[in-house]
Amino acid sequence: MRIALLIACLALAAPAALAETLQERIDAAPDGAEITLTPGEVYMGPVVVRHPVVIDGQGSAVIDGGGKGTVLTLETDGATVKNVTLRNSGRLHNEVNAGLRIKGAFNVVRDTRIENSLFGIDLTQANNNVLRRNYISSKHVPLEIRGDSVRIWYSNDNLFEQNHVENARDFVVWYSSGNIIRDNRIQHGRYGIHFMYAHENLVENNEISDCVVGIFLMYANDITVRGNQILRSWGAAGMGVGFKETSGAVVEDNKILGNAVGIYLDPSPWDPDSPNAFHRNQIAYNGIGVQFHTEWTGNDFRDNNFISNFTQISVRGRGTALKEGWNGNYWEDYAGFDRDGDGIGDAPYEIYNYADVLWMDLPPAAFFRGGLALAALDFVERLAPFTEPQLLVREARPMARPLDHAAARAETAPRENPKSALEMLTQ
Repeated sequence: MRIALLIACLALAAPAALAETLQERIDAAPDGAEITLTPGEVYMGPVVVRHPVVIDGQGSAVIDGGGKGTVLTLETDGATVKNVTLRNSGRLHNEVNAGLRIKGAFNVVRDTRIENSLFGIDLTQANNNVLRRNYISSKHVPLEIRGDSVRIWYSNDNLFEQNHVENARDFVVWYSSGNIIRDNRIQHGRYGIHFMYAHENLVENNEISDCVVGIFLMYANDITVRGNQILRSWGAAGMGVGFKETSGAVVEDNKILGNAVGIYLDPSPWDPDSPNAFHRNQIAYNGIGVQFHTEWTGNDFRDNNFISNFTQISVRGRGTALKEGWNGNYWEDYAGFDRDGDGIGDAPYEIYNYADVLWMDLPPAAFFRGGLALAALDFVERLAPFTEPQLLVREARPMARPLDHAAARAETAPRENPKSALEMLTQ
């Protein structure tokens, strides 16, 4: 009887003893194999993938890091991770504990959730990877001690698109080029996207909202920022798009709305032979539309709409913006006429500094901006100036009506040739 009972117990225990961990399944799988996880099941990490396999979580499987290290690391080329949740990384900043680390090329990560992980996705010397339709958030700690949602470090030609990022610290791109950041939603962070020494990247059609800074370009040249919505970057350091010694940027067709400062320029462009272009942007409902750190030159503002900004343009330190290029912009506060109906104002648009020179020269005085005392002083200054007002901006041919940017894009867009029946059949 005892022998039979012992045999039965061993038989029941045998499957558990023989059961493989997820790491063992991955290590044993041949190149190109698909490892299908059971929906709803929790697999313990950390896990490291060292050869090209496909990991499919079927929508609800979970890999749980158990609060230690990085949940999933790809140390290979050509792997795929999809339909899985990665959660519970470690808490160490110095080790960059993350939900996912990629250290290879040509990997695909799609339809994956990264939750309660200090850092979201860390790309380190990782090129030509695709990250699509993922959700990323950090741990539930104060903003300043969260990890970055995405870290792209010495990594080129990666595609990051249709992802949702929220409640993490920064999305950072350092020493990297050729990356495309497109069609993402980035919310409730510190820097929506921060470039540093990262040249020739594309930021296109993203919604970046309720961050301290929307997009910041620091020593990062030849960046294109196109078709984005940059919304509600508020607070003492709030800005929609910021520049620090950056040249050759193209900022076009964006909606820069409801920020403390819409566009901020700290000596940019640094290279006098590489001007920055600001074309066809909607710069509206900001505290300051465009702020220059100092009097500078090399920025071309063309075909923009400046609407309902509390202050359209400001320059710190007693300078002006007369050396910048102002052409074909619409200014909502333009007081001129268009008697010949050609859509261009008959008189130049000009901004003079009156009492507002006080807070431009002395930033703490901005606390009183909009208050009765400063408003009264400004009224008296305009009525009977005590000193000669300073001309800040002058545009010779301002637009008399707001520009329809959508119509202009449609007119200038290249016309595509009709597709053949074979192309339509095989697309």
